[in-house]
Amino acid sequence: MGLTDLPGELLELILCCDVLGAADIGRVSCTCRRLREACQPRGKVWRERFRLRWPSLLKYYSHTDGVSWLEEYKARHNAGLEAQRIVASFSKRFFSEHVPCDGFSDIETLGCPSHFFEDELMCILNMEGRKGLTWKYYAKKILYFLRQQNILKNLKEYLQRPTDRQSFLEGAVLIDQYCNPLSDICLKSVQAQVDDITDKVRKVLQTKNPRHPSLASKAGEVLIPEVELQRQVLDAMNCVLYEQLKYKGNELDYYNSLNSYIHQVLIRRTGIPISLSVLYLTIARQLGVKLEPVNFPSHFLLRWCQGKEGSTDIFDYTYIDAFGKGKQLTVKECEYLIGHHVTEEFYGVVTSKEVLQRMVGNLLNLGKRESTDQSYQLLRDSLDLYLAMYPDNVQHLMLQARLYFHLGIWPEKVLDILQHIQALDPSQHGAVGYLVQHTLEHIERRKEEVGPEVKHRSDEKHKEVCFSIGLIMKHKRYGYNCVIYGWDPACMMGREWIRNMNVHSLPHGPHQPFYNVLVEDGSCRYAAQENLEYNSEPREIPHPDIGRYFSEFTGIYYLANTELEIRYPEDLELTRATVQKIYSSGKE
Repeated sequence: MGLTDLPGELLELILCCDVLGAADIGRVSCTCRRLREACQPRGKVWRERFRLRWPSLLKYYSHTDGVSWLEEYKARHNAGLEAQRIVASFSKRFFSEHVPCDGFSDIETLGCPSHFFEDELMCILNMEGRKGLTWKYYAKKILYFLRQQNILKNLKEYLQRPTDRQSFLEGAVLIDQYCNPLSDICLKSVQAQVDDITDKVRKVLQTKNPRHPSLASKAGEVLIPEVELQRQVLDAMNCVLYEQLKYKGNELDYYNSLNSYIHQVLIRRTGIPISLSVLYLTIARQLGVKLEPVNFPSHFLLRWCQGKEGSTDIFDYTYIDAFGKGKQLTVKECEYLIGHHVTEEFYGVVTSKEVLQRMVGNLLNLGKRESTDQSYQLLRDSLDLYLAMYPDNVQHLMLQARLYFHLGIWPEKVLDILQHIQALDPSQHGAVGYLVQHTLEHIERRKEEVGPEVKHRSDEKHKEVCFSIGLIMKHKRYGYNCVIYGWDPACMMGREWIRNMNVHSLPHGPHQPFYNVLVEDGSCRYAAQENLEYNSEPREIPHPDIGRYFSEFTGIYYLANTELEIRYPEDLELTRATVQKIYSSGKE
């Protein structure tokens, strides 16, 4: 009996076997009419081939009838090739500078579905082992950009809706997604977790009042008018959230950005007043109790109406502190909470946009405080969010321009921002003029750059340089672990830096080799040769820029990528010789 004599279902089962590849199926379908029909583009065989190769993509197909799986397979395969081409080009194009704003223009004009392109980027990021570091570095940057662009579009669409269709929870999720674009965060999963808490509240409520209207199947669609029934809901919520699930305000680590991200609040069961208030308000609303957000100074609150609905009298409301385990406060107790008297306007209800503004404002302040992140990523992300909501805010536009200028990135965008500021507020001409002048100088200097400086170890002026690119070192004085990604035969920093870092106190002062190193804490430093020593236990350096310079970690040292090797063409040989000498002799 031949293959074509088998029953259709058995034939399909064989052709769906995971040992066969797409090329195998293509060749089989060319052999005869029977096998061509078995491998038809819209059939089970190509659908299974697609599923086996890219299982995560099936979620994009709600209706699979009529889908040409062969064409989808080809489209995804071509998108993968295009993604690999673009990722491979980034290191060569942008090694010497931050990826410019227009660096992503190729991606914005893709001729393939964006989710196919993103899926290939995720495949690159999930490659096993310690190889492909440069590919992973740029795949991450591209994916970060793509997802943030899409989230910004969703945020702007959200802000254009009528206020009664702006869910506080959805707004919090959008902020969370934008600041954590590589995490798997979606409204559906966050809502499912909130629904789970709501179900727990219903169970507690049922034991107290089996006939409570919040237990009905359509609870939440209609608000409960009776204050006593509302009180029962809030008591049950406090029982579940703070007694059973142990949610609490994070007093010990208040200024941790994780407290502001709703998915982290649900995971860690801790947060700050505003993030816990969004959770509390959402659950209450799903159980038929209307709570309103109050932009109270220094401590976000909710208010619960005890009098006539819509009352403007602040004494007609009880105020709820979600940070303080749902404690119900009077007006006077609210003032005790922050330690001073405030006017009535601070007890008023605020819109969802104003809630988001405060959440983003908190992140902005945290971004300004962040001292270890030299890329200021949190500050940059929160500025993007703030200006998406308030695009003409001169104060934050100026902060963004100054930040990009400080980081030495996107000078063309800096000029665009400054032009916009000048149009909005001509009184800013002094600060604008200063930044424009220095930004134009930066652009001119960049044009004058003639290419990478190549440093040969064989040059006489480099004879004192002892260490080489890719070696894992330890700082003798501060004890940090690091990897070398550049060196100079003598200190190349200015006089002020040399004075501030007290370099002259070193035995060899500035007249010794200095090394650019990536440090395990995420910082980049410039260390004197006499302060570095070989690391007796070399290990990976968890630095966000490691892939910018290195393609692989061998387990003992890092391999420079093509661009870094061009600049230090003779270092690899010395690195390997050093590793052989230092670590092989140690094992013996």
